[in-house]
Amino acid sequence: MAGQRATATPNTDNTVASWKQPSESKAYPKWSSLSKPWIYVSIKQQKVYIHGNGKVQYVMYCSTGSQSSPTPKGTFHIQHQRGLSFYNASSREGAHYWVSWLGHGTYLFHSVPTNKDGQYVASEADKLGTPASHGCVRLSIADAKWMYKTVPYGTKVVIH
Repeated sequence: MAGQRATATPNTDNTVASWKQPSESKAYPKWSSLSKPWIYVSIKQQKVYIHGNGKVQYVMYCSTGSQSSPTPKGTFHIQHQRGLSFYNASSREGAHYWVSWLGHGTYLFHSVPTNKDGQYVASEADKLGTPASHGCVRLSIADAKWMYKTVPYGTKVVIH
């Protein structure tokens, strides 16, 4: 939200997740240079692992579904649907930089939540790194933008 600063949320490994910045200080991996890239989402660790060349290339903080609205577990694939922003009137939340992985727009990777005016909701964004979503996988703004611009249709997504 305008005029509010990003705050950080403690994570299980005693590091903090900034909801505006990339999760790691190193550059994002170049997708075209990865052999057999895929994505692993750890619900227990609240992290997204970008795999390629037989190893983890990048780790992102995330927030998966709350206990009352869990994130589906299993193997999925990035779907054609993606967009710059959305707003769901029934949940009174939206987000930026979304990419669908289940239900053709139902379950997404996306930024921390926004309000009806497209402004980030700091009270929700501060939950990054803890289960807090309605089932989607929330990412920092920078990580969600990279995912939106980079990860192609058909990429395997494993959530456990």
